[in-house]
Amino acid sequence: MVKRAYPPGVHGKGGRSRRGVSEFGRQLLAKQRIKKIYGILERQLKRYFREAQAQKGDARENLMRKFEMRLDNVIFRLGWVKSRSGARQLVSHGHIWVNSQRLDIPSYEVKVGDTITLQEKIKKSKLVENLTAVLKKYEAPKWLVSDKEKVEAKVLSAPAVDDLGDLTPIGLIIEFYSR
Repeated sequence: MVKRAYPPGVHGKGGRSRRGVSEFGRQLLAKQRIKKIYGILERQLKRYFREAQAQKGDARENLMRKFEMRLDNVIFRLGWVKSRSGARQLVSHGHIWVNSQRLDIPSYEVKVGDTITLQEKIKKSKLVENLTAVLKKYEAPKWLVSDKEKVEAKVLSAPAVDDLGDLTPIGLIIEFYSR
């Protein structure tokens, strides 16, 4: 079997040359990747973009903070669940309490000083027994403080730039919506 440097078929060897992904394509892929990672829809992403643009400071950092401060993402970052979709389900089923109030909105934006707890009924389940063993090995981000025995957490501050990770794909999203 011989590997050729051109695609198969009529348009392969003598056809037009292969080009890389266009700038628009890179921006679109970055946008779709972020939507998939955080489990948000197009309308939500546009709204987050507009709010991030309106805030003072770097729009990339503001947009990334919007994603990170979502309740479902905070639950994931605390290590209480294995995935963001699992965190979303935990929240939407009403098992999460923020400041002693039951919340079932995964997109709720937590604020500095908010206290997050699991529902009492869930704390007595086998899920939490397994969770406490897992949490002993897990280290939450610096901007969150977690009481691993009580399965409670508090938001100390907004995530710092160091905590946000690589902002390059976020810059592509900003460019995509700025067209």
